[in-house]
Amino acid sequence: MYSLGSFYGAPPIAYNPTPLAAATPGVGPMRPPVPMSVHGASPQQIYQFKPPTFDPYLCDQFFPRSSTEAEETAQTQFLLAKHNDILPSTVEQSAISALVGKVKQTLDKIIVAPETFSSVAIEEVREVGSYKKGTMLTKHNVADLVIVLKTLPLIEAVNALGQKIVLDLKAENHADIFGCVIREFGCEIAGTHAVVRVLITILPQLATQLDKDLHLPETELLRNMSALRHARWFEENASHSVVKALIRLLKHLKKKHQGLKSLNVWCIELLSHYCVMNTPTRTPLPLALAFRRFFQVLASGILLPNSPALVDPCDAPARIHFSLSLDEMDTICSTAQTLLRIILHGGTEQLFAGEGTSTVSTEMSIWENVVITPLEKAYSEVDMQPYYGEEPKKEEENTNGGETLPIAAQ
Repeated sequence: MYSLGSFYGAPPIAYNPTPLAAATPGVGPMRPPVPMSVHGASPQQIYQFKPPTFDPYLCDQFFPRSSTEAEETAQTQFLLAKHNDILPSTVEQSAISALVGKVKQTLDKIIVAPETFSSVAIEEVREVGSYKKGTMLTKHNVADLVIVLKTLPLIEAVNALGQKIVLDLKAENHADIFGCVIREFGCEIAGTHAVVRVLITILPQLATQLDKDLHLPETELLRNMSALRHARWFEENASHSVVKALIRLLKHLKKKHQGLKSLNVWCIELLSHYCVMNTPTRTPLPLALAFRRFFQVLASGILLPNSPALVDPCDAPARIHFSLSLDEMDTICSTAQTLLRIILHGGTEQLFAGEGTSTVSTEMSIWENVVITPLEKAYSEVDMQPYYGEEPKKEEENTNGGETLPIAAQ
């Protein structure tokens, strides 16, 4: 089991950059090293690491909350009402649970009697994803199962496994319609009202025997194994009801706001767990405060390049923002800053309003006589190119009078 101390209390990584060597003689580095001293302090008094992202909830004795208890209660009630709207209905939950149970029953028969299906040998079957974690959204009736194989994942064998599952389902349920579609991650078993994605992975010792022309892509096998680790960690550490409610709300907002689409679900889950559970007293925050805190830490730059973001508890020492590009980091941060300003001026309801993609984070709006304008992008591909100084002006003889003039002047 992962402890909170090892996850959130890990010391930041050392930061001692060396000056960049000049590519051209006489031209300085692109960017000077970050100063590691404070005025009036000796070098021995300076901690040589990146400072963590500012989080007012970790030092609330110095930064008291500005909102009143009545405002927090009203916002919590609104968020809970919105959470109930995006919960899967009873019919949806029954349909997905029934299909998952039938698929697992077929797979259990293969495990118990492997001679009935010799194309693959199954080590174990596990539920993963939002179905296992209890964070599914309405109108997205999809569950995930990870199958760990003891044999190599031949594409033909995976397809045969999917067809075997469909045949067994049709034999037991004549009135229902089932189908199988092969995918890079494995296959999809589709029923009338639900879909089960079968994610294939293998035992680690088989990784060296993979052939890209015969087997499923190695990247997909690794991703499916990561999903297995994520589900185990979530079950042990993030089963709090407020954490699950916050994850649902943020997954819904991710669909509505273009600037948040780069956030992957695992990043949302870890940050949600952080915002609810990581407090000085280890007392979980209520939903309204955790919701606001999520956008505060994003707006403070927890996912920016120079920030020591949270350590991935399932893939240490990797950080949760390593998979994001610089452009995506900038977009997430600037979008969170705009949304946070709207939240602080009483516009939380507008974040969820309407159908489809919302434009509240991309257009100017007025809240409580305060004009909120979306921020301009800080990242520019051109600015990331190396700068070697101004090129010397080329000169040539002007035949009309013998004067030496720059080419541009001619």
